[in-house]
Amino acid sequence: MRRTRLMIVASLTIAVGLLAAVTVTPSLAVNPIEVQPLSVRAPFTDNLDLRFKVKLDGQATHVVNLKDPSLTQTVMFTVQPGAMFPWHSHEGSVVVNVTSGELVYVSAMDCVERPYGPGEAFFDPGHGHVHTAFNRGSVPTVLVATFFGLSANGPLSTPVTPPADCVVTP
Repeated sequence: MRRTRLMIVASLTIAVGLLAAVTVTPSLAVNPIEVQPLSVRAPFTDNLDLRFKVKLDGQATHVVNLKDPSLTQTVMFTVQPGAMFPWHSHEGSVVVNVTSGELVYVSAMDCVERPYGPGEAFFDPGHGHVHTAFNRGSVPTVLVATFFGLSANGPLSTPVTPPADCVVTP
C-alpha cells in the first residue's frame, strides 16, 4: 500500500512538472525580447544640438534636428529567433548597433524590409516615426540602442496600431 502510494505521488509529481514545463514554454514565446539597460538616463553636460541626414534607397533625404538631445539612455536588446517588436514609435531619435545575429527593420512609411547584421548600424528618426523590427534568423540577435531626446520619466517606445497597408511576418 505504501509503495503504491509512493508511486502515485511520484507519478503526480512528474505530471505536474511536465505540465509546468508546457505552460512555461509558451510564456517564453510571448515576450522573447530581453531588455537590459546599460545606462541610466543621462543628460549631456554641454550645450549640444544633433542633426542627422538620412537618405534611404529610393527616398528623399530626411533631416532630423534635435535641439536638445538630452536625456540619453543606452539599452541592450536580445531578440530571440522569430520575435518581433510591436509596431511603435519613439519620443526622440535612436541609433542602433547590431552586435550579433540579424535584425529586419520595417518603416510604416514604405513597408520595405531592411536587414542589418553584425557590425552594422541604423538610425531611427523617432518623433512619431512608426516602425517594427524582427529576428527572422535562427540565432538570437543582440543590438545596442542609444536613445536621444528622452523625457525624464517617459517610456522608451510608444505602441501604435499596426498600419493596415503594411503586413510583415517574422
